[in-house]
Amino acid sequence: MAVTRRLLMAVVGLLSLLVYLVAAYVGYMLLLPLWDSRPSPMVAAVVVIGTAIVLGVVNYWAATARLKRSLNAVELSRARAPEAYRHLDALVDRMDVKTPTLLLAELPVPNAFAIGGGAGAIVVDRRLFRLLSAAEFEALLAHELAHLETRDALVQTVAYSLVQTLVGLVGLVLFPAVVLIGGIARSLALLRGDPSSWSRSWLGRTQRYALQVVAGLGFAVTLLLLGYSRRRELAADDRAVEITENPVALARALTKIKRASTPDLGPLRQLYVHSEADSELSRLLSTHPPMDERIQRLQERARHGSSATVNRPSGPRR
Repeated sequence: MAVTRRLLMAVVGLLSLLVYLVAAYVGYMLLLPLWDSRPSPMVAAVVVIGTAIVLGVVNYWAATARLKRSLNAVELSRARAPEAYRHLDALVDRMDVKTPTLLLAELPVPNAFAIGGGAGAIVVDRRLFRLLSAAEFEALLAHELAHLETRDALVQTVAYSLVQTLVGLVGLVLFPAVVLIGGIARSLALLRGDPSSWSRSWLGRTQRYALQVVAGLGFAVTLLLLGYSRRRELAADDRAVEITENPVALARALTKIKRASTPDLGPLRQLYVHSEADSELSRLLSTHPPMDERIQRLQERARHGSSATVNRPSGPRR
């Protein structure tokens, strides 16, 4: 019985090996004409990068439209909030940005963020009008205008599109070889009569390492983009301080937003588990720096003068 089972596995393994080899040969023959008519590396790079950028821009505009619809935000007219628009107009005059639309929404937590291209829009949670002072609200507007000024959301969306395209191409190039290597490893394991041993063979390990390289490449580049996003938040803080010359106001605004966004657990606070490892991982995978870090940084700026660490010149006055 054991001999019959071993012989059956050997036959299956041999047939599997033949199938994988034939599939590899057919794939090679199909790809050969494409390889012969391939464009120059420069043309191919331009086409790939150009396509990724176009897809990123389209995705950015589509995502912005979906976000506006999902928020059920309403435009805040000048008649309803003349003071808010007075601050907005004063900031726009000092920055290289068109006047955005102010949208009023009910967000999960008190916050504000910039969306859209061109003049764009700033979405403001209703609670901010009673939570923040005039100076704090102005500082928060300056931070969001800084994002519109440098089109941070668009740049980051296009960057993500480029990363996804490049990682996808690497995966596409490696996929046939990875499948073939894995198939041969499984076939040889069947021929040996030990199907589970394929993953321990050098071919199985090669397949695993190749998959890990693709996954690791995507993860590493994603971490770089997240780090860039966090730096842009700090740059927007710097730009807001440069324009308002009031780091304390922005620090206070962030402090109030943080407090309003953090649930008061009272005596139950000690019952909730806090892990430093989880905190570090959350920080690494976050698009924003920790709020406490931003507040402390602004407070340091206030102590040493608001002009410290500002490297960017003011935008044109209009």
